[in-house]
This record gives sequence, C-alpha cells and structure tokens, in this order.
Amino acid sequence: MTAQRPIARRSVLAAGGALGAAGLLAACGGGSDDATTSATATDTTGAPSPGPTTADPTASPTGDPTQAPANALAPVADIPVEGGQVFDGPKVVVTQPQEGVIKGFTAVCPHQGCLVNSVTANEIVCSCHGSLFSAETGDVIRGPAVQGLASANVGVTDGFVTLA
Repeated sequence: MTAQRPIARRSVLAAGGALGAAGLLAACGGGSDDATTSATATDTTGAPSPGPTTADPTASPTGDPTQAPANALAPVADIPVEGGQVFDGPKVVVTQPQEGVIKGFTAVCPHQGCLVNSVTANEIVCSCHGSLFSAETGDVIRGPAVQGLASANVGVTDGFVTLA
C-alpha cells in the first residue's frame, strides 16, 4: 500500500485564490455581446443631466428600420416604464422612469469600470460589485460606487430613442 501525502494547506489556499481571481476578472469583463443592445457613451464629464425628454406616447415607430433615424438606439416602445435598456456598443443605458420620460446615462460604472447590466424598478444595476443607481437621476442609491452615472445626451425622434 502506498502512502498518500496530504495536500499542503498552502496549495489549497493558492488554488482557491487563483479560482477567486479568475472569477473576479470574468465578472469585471462586463457587457453582453447582444447586438440588440448596442450604443455609445457620450457625456462622461459628469455635467448635469439635460431636462427629461418627453416621448409622445401616441407616436409609434414605423417598424421599418430604413425609416429609423441614423442615430437611433431603439424604438421608444422597447424601453419599459420603470425599466430601461443597456446598449453596450456605445456604453449607454436608456431608462424610462415615468411613461414618456426618456433618460440616458453612461453604462460604465464609476466604481471599477464594469458595464451596468440591467434596469429594474427604476434602479440601474451593476452586478459586478452590487452598485445601484437611480434610473431618473443616475445618482448612487447603493455603493460601493461613490459617484453617480454621468448623463448621456439622448432624445426621441419619430418614435425612436436617439443618441446625439
């Protein structure tokens, strides 16, 4: 019978640390590859948000992508009330905190640069480290982020959310 050597505590700790670091790096990669959520970050200066953009709830997009403005991100109808949509190409999150009010913010979390990943119940969520931001103002609701999301210049044209 061969004697088995016990696993050294140092080996177990090193392996666990390597796995934890790999998981952290994967979590901080941020963003999705979903082509339907592509857009670009604009104002990252932290300048005050322009007033809310009021969408005409009766205006509906034609559904014909050839008639969408060149800078269109999505039809207004695709942005849920008290929710939003993250566009990872231009790194913008668009929210509709109240029906007909469209807001835009950078999708880059100021904590460590991860992309926020969802908007639920008027809160923008960064799942990398758990920060929450207001879908109406971009302000921090819960850290570790200590700075809010900068506003992005979005508007509504012909029933589409557009990026200026």
